[in-house]
Amino acid sequence: MKLLSKYNRVTLLSTIVIMLFTGIIYYVAIKLILIEDIDKDLAVEENEIFEYVKVNHALPQVFESEYQQIIFQEAKPGSVKREFVDTLYRNIPYSHHGRHHRHEEFESGRGLISVVTAGNKTYRVLIVKSTVETEDLLKIIFGITAGVILLLLLVLLISNRLLLNRLWQPFHNLLKELRSFKLSDAGAIALSETNIDEFKELNQAVVAMASRVKSDYTDLKTFTENASHELLTPIAVINSKLDTLLQTENFSQQQSKLLNDLYSAVSRLTRLNQSLILLVKIENRLVEGHQPVNLKAEIEDFAMQFEEIFNDKQIALKTDLSDKHLETNLYLVEILLNNLFSNAIRHNFQGGIVNIILRENELVIENSGDADALQPEKVFKRFNKSTNSEGSGLGLTISKQICENLGFDLSYFFNSGLHTFRVSF
Repeated sequence: MKLLSKYNRVTLLSTIVIMLFTGIIYYVAIKLILIEDIDKDLAVEENEIFEYVKVNHALPQVFESEYQQIIFQEAKPGSVKREFVDTLYRNIPYSHHGRHHRHEEFESGRGLISVVTAGNKTYRVLIVKSTVETEDLLKIIFGITAGVILLLLLVLLISNRLLLNRLWQPFHNLLKELRSFKLSDAGAIALSETNIDEFKELNQAVVAMASRVKSDYTDLKTFTENASHELLTPIAVINSKLDTLLQTENFSQQQSKLLNDLYSAVSRLTRLNQSLILLVKIENRLVEGHQPVNLKAEIEDFAMQFEEIFNDKQIALKTDLSDKHLETNLYLVEILLNNLFSNAIRHNFQGGIVNIILRENELVIENSGDADALQPEKVFKRFNKSTNSEGSGLGLTISKQICENLGFDLSYFFNSGLHTFRVSF
């Protein structure tokens, strides 16, 4: 889940909970205030009854209106307690200009029970006012409050999305730059201007890190390039001296074996040096040029070149090739095919199989070999090879780098006992 979505979810949920809680408190508070106002009206009506009885020594005339009713009932002295109660209000029919309105019905009301003495008699007084208007007012207030809350949530959601997206734009720009960051690129990371301190510190840390990484990479690349070129002369001298030595004397079997071992070691050193030089050239994009490449024809040519080796190890080669034409660097394609063919043969066993499948979007080379799958995260690392391999450990690394330079994708997986390398175009 994205940080913005997480923040919006937490903010909205907390806001809804707070709004509901405060809305309930607000509703109850308004209701208590309105009921208190009705209670004051009932108390005023009670005082008017007391004043009337005090002056006239008799009960006032009983009447019922649309919103208020007064009922007198005889009671025993001391049996009535003054209190405010929630009760029912009997809504009576009434006429207006000859038209009959409303059927008799009961609705919510607020009442005051009191006691009054008139003519040596004690009366229970019930004053009832309808609370329908109060409830209608509460509904209106609640509706307005709910509408305000919904509007506030909507505004909060929109403002968060617009404002936070704008605030986080420097971070997204930096993330985009990091995704496209390459050690081989000479340019620096382009950073967005921001007045947010945290993003400024992040930008500074990323720039410093990228500078250190590029510096270390440049030093390592320079060392590799210089070391490879410096090794060319000693290797050539060793080869020349060995050739001269072989032409001067007759050697015993043991001396011949030692010379053969020397030749093998020098040959491996030569291949390693050539691979390092090639890798440096590819990484620095020093191999340029594009021309039409008939990939099917190239694969068929390499199959013919390796035919004797396939026959020598009794490896069954099966091909399923479709036409595929590319506009790319032929030299790099030939190195890629040579490395993949060599890898499929070198790590195969006597009497094994190699399957080559060419489709419009991919080239697949499968070979039998070890029963266990290789570790995908280590297959393309430099100098990663099996203990019994005579290779330099750079073949697949070079192949991976070539694919990256040409815009291809090289991947490895183990399927049905076959080690499979797939080049996706």
